[in-house]
Amino acid sequence: MREVKQVKMGKMVFGDGTVRVQSMLSVPSSDRKGSVKQAVELEKAGCEIIRAAIPNEEAVGLIPAIKEAVSVPLVADIHFDYRLAIKAVEAGVDKIRINPGNIGADDRVKAVADACRRHRVPIRIGVNAGSLEKHILEKYGAPVPEALVESALYHVSLLERFDFDDIVISIKSSDVQTMVAAYRLLSKRCAYPLHLGVTEAGTARMGMIKNAIGIGSLLLDGIGDTIRVSLTADPVEEVRAGYDILKASGIRKTGAEVISCPTCGRTRINLIALANEVETALAGCTKPIKVAVMGCAVNGPGEAREADIGIAGGDGCAVLFRKGQLLRKIPEEDVVPALLAEIESMS
Repeated sequence: MREVKQVKMGKMVFGDGTVRVQSMLSVPSSDRKGSVKQAVELEKAGCEIIRAAIPNEEAVGLIPAIKEAVSVPLVADIHFDYRLAIKAVEAGVDKIRINPGNIGADDRVKAVADACRRHRVPIRIGVNAGSLEKHILEKYGAPVPEALVESALYHVSLLERFDFDDIVISIKSSDVQTMVAAYRLLSKRCAYPLHLGVTEAGTARMGMIKNAIGIGSLLLDGIGDTIRVSLTADPVEEVRAGYDILKASGIRKTGAEVISCPTCGRTRINLIALANEVETALAGCTKPIKVAVMGCAVNGPGEAREADIGIAGGDGCAVLFRKGQLLRKIPEEDVVPALLAEIESMS
């Protein structure tokens, strides 16, 4: 397991072994009411850190408005204008996301570092393949993993020069292999907490696949302290996808995990509809259980023996089982209510 420097953001601690799920507001920053509404929706979906773009001075007003509406920590996304970073800190933001190298001379970097130190606000250094410094890109010829890491450590050095080390780092790429290799390399070069994600990953379908591969691979390596599943979709979908990745990686044990077979010629029950119905019904379940939805009563209980509870289809009916042990037979129309009732009774 990677040793990680602990960085505080209010009551939250990065590097304490908990991987947090983030998302970002997609409503235009000029729409304050819409931004607050979306922040509330993200909090309800379980988002643990919300990021908002602060492109101008007017957008700084989003910070107190959002902070009043939700209890989730808020990150201000700043580019180029160091004064916006300082004003965001003074407005009560919980973390700043910047590239120290693109906000100007050393005195400007120092001003941001000093403001963050005074208010105990950490800084996330965000590097991606499209924002590499010219001299680094010329050195490597392309945004290869080594270039991303060198850029990130260069930005770190700018903050460390002014005795600031409450730092979180992200080095994202839209190429999954580059992203994974870069984070693996960086994890060996520093102990700062790492925020994972595949940037510009695409629509909900392909973006989810890219992020699952990239983020999931690193989590299985013990790398990563926060994640964002970047999707061209509703940010609430990013949050749901993030928790699904954590669950599939074995990082988070809360909530029901539904496993189901791909069906075959033995299936005599509408398994696809049944599995979707069960998954939807258990969306709000907080019990750390594994629920199996199998299409065949012959192999189902055996193949899904590790499940805490499950159903296996027959010809117009299904059997209910727990830990591979058959409980009773249920008519097809009563399968889901019977399963949910049994789950409800489980301690």
